Amino acid sequence: MVSTRGRYALRVLIDLANNQKDSYVPMKDVAVRQGVSLKYLEQILPLLKQQNLVVGIQGKGGGYRLTKKPEEYTIGEILQATEKDLAPVECLAEGALTCPRRSECKTIAFWEGLKNTVDSYLNSKTLADLLQTEYS
Repeated sequence: MVSTRGRYALRVLIDLANNQKDSYVPMKDVAVRQGVSLKYLEQILPLLKQQNLVVGIQGKGGGYRLTKKPEEYTIGEILQATEKDLAPVECLAEGALTCPRRSECKTIAFWEGLKNTVDSYLNSKTLADLLQTEYS
């Protein structure tokens, strides 16, 4: 399950893509437009910054902006920056200990297939795809 942190990270990046033009976007403006607490955004932005998805400056004219074009961001990399893990089961989580039942597990192939399908889908969609989504 994708957490609120992951969903809000997508919303922040979409907002930046829509509003940055040639300048930095103040997070207080993003918070208002997105209806998200500024304090919560301040917890998400360092994760995005660590992965070089955004760059920020402080002071007058400060804020954040994208580091690359929207079509260069995959949804997978954005969610990887904010989520601990998107594995469908604990034994496939990054850094998990090898399950002692793995060699006899009748479901592991199913879970691996699900993980691969989800990863493939997330990595096939970009921020630009989300920007083009029309809602009625």
